[in-house]
Amino acid sequence: MVSSTVPPKAFIQQQNLAEQVADYLTQAIVKQHFLPGERLSEVQLSRDLGVSRAPVREAARLLESRGLLISKPRRGFFVRALNAVELEDVFDFRLCLERHAIHCLVGRYTPDAQRALKQQVEVLCEAAIGNDGTRRIEEDLQFHRLMLHYAGNERLLRAFNDLSHELRLCITLITKTHEAPDTIATSHFKLLDALDSGSPEACREAIDYHIGVARDSVVKGVGEIGVAY
Repeated sequence: MVSSTVPPKAFIQQQNLAEQVADYLTQAIVKQHFLPGERLSEVQLSRDLGVSRAPVREAARLLESRGLLISKPRRGFFVRALNAVELEDVFDFRLCLERHAIHCLVGRYTPDAQRALKQQVEVLCEAAIGNDGTRRIEEDLQFHRLMLHYAGNERLLRAFNDLSHELRLCITLITKTHEAPDTIATSHFKLLDALDSGSPEACREAIDYHIGVARDSVVKGVGEIGVAY
């Protein structure tokens, strides 16, 4: 008989604490409270959050694995700055995922999927009216997450969720450089129209355009304002 050892309660609490710190840092980075290239002080963060340095360090390592932070030997953790080439790579991978997803989805586009996606676009448009940029980003990601979910391939969805951490930074840049951020929300209706048509070709064109415009907006904006995120 193999005996199992229950992990100490303190260990579980420590892991949960690190996740909470990671969530806090993610939101702070997306809201640009910490700017690209900025060094994060473990000591200051532990003081500000009222926790020890251990969960702060663990959270930083977690965000490094998610592509939001980078570590430099003997210098600590810094907010990652994405250059134009890295941004292109992120969108190229996203396009591969969503091209396949929408191809699968159009062949199994049920009334439930249609209703859920339409409702999510309406939520996204509502979020676009407000001043909460973080909510706009999360509702945007949720639309695409639903699209991959209804495509029926959970591995695609897991890959998208892994990519979504870097996408948060990219969508933040779109909002910064786009002349009318609310059009980011309404542009999702074109994806719904393509799915309603039942045409795989129309869906391919719609997703290529949707993600292509986002990519071009980010890369162009980075070039014009001379920064990388």
